[in-house]
Amino acid sequence: MDARHYTAMATLRDGSAVLVRAQRPDDRAGLEQALGRMDDESIQMRFFAPKRYFSDTELSFFLDIDFVQQVALVAELDGVIAGGCRYIATQPGRAEVAFAVADDCQGRGLGRVLLEHLAGIARAQGLQQLFAEVLPDNTPMLAVFRKSGLQTVTRHEAGVVHVTLDLT
Repeated sequence: MDARHYTAMATLRDGSAVLVRAQRPDDRAGLEQALGRMDDESIQMRFFAPKRYFSDTELSFFLDIDFVQQVALVAELDGVIAGGCRYIATQPGRAEVAFAVADDCQGRGLGRVLLEHLAGIARAQGLQQLFAEVLPDNTPMLAVFRKSGLQTVTRHEAGVVHVTLDLT
């Protein structure tokens, strides 16, 4: 599977159609707009720090995806980026995942949809495990992982929940 050309339609809990597709280099403005629709708490949950602006190095990291070691997807609702996810392979068979959903789109099942598509790509590319570090207060993301249908192991350590998802 060539993840750089990935595109699929999905249905959210409320019946809305969402386009899940590979992130493109020209998504910068859409990603910045989605970030602008996230409050300080949501940004803290995603980045573990209050962030409103990113350095050129950080922007390059988020936008320059090779679709081998890193895969990034966005979800569009009515042509507007509502959220995104990514994985970064850290060792053979294993990758770290991260998700962000604009506040006005939270609670509709978008995280679940993004995880399903990202996990499918990860499996097709030979990964066996996904893992994430999640703040304990981020109960919506922890619930997405717990309800994913994947075998999930959580471990609490130093103010962070380490989540491991088995793709086999």
